[in-house]
Amino acid sequence: MNTTLWRFIPFIGVLAAGAVHGHHGWSEYDGSNTLNLKGVIREAGYEHPHGHLQFETPGKTWLVVLAPPSRMTARGLPASDLKVGTKAEVVGYANRKKPEEMRAERITIGGKTVELR
Repeated sequence: MNTTLWRFIPFIGVLAAGAVHGHHGWSEYDGSNTLNLKGVIREAGYEHPHGHLQFETPGKTWLVVLAPPSRMTARGLPASDLKVGTKAEVVGYANRKKPEEMRAERITIGGKTVELR
């Protein structure tokens, strides 16, 4: 077997471990308590592994974890819809350990609802 290939196997393992470590499991979120939030997008990210929003609601600003960009695009939520200052409604679940974070199941912007999960 080619010895050059064997030199790269440890490097590939380190990359894979980093990718798995960076992804959080959905058990971190309390699926028994649905949040229905209305607010304004203050910041948006449309990157892997998940998009995100800084979402301002009356009395609190949330970090909203969205779906991966490929899923959002496929379901009709392009990055251009997530403009700062846009009003939106987000339905999802709070993080069990981070009270300022939630996972979005769906988002409504401009009368259009997109299922994210």
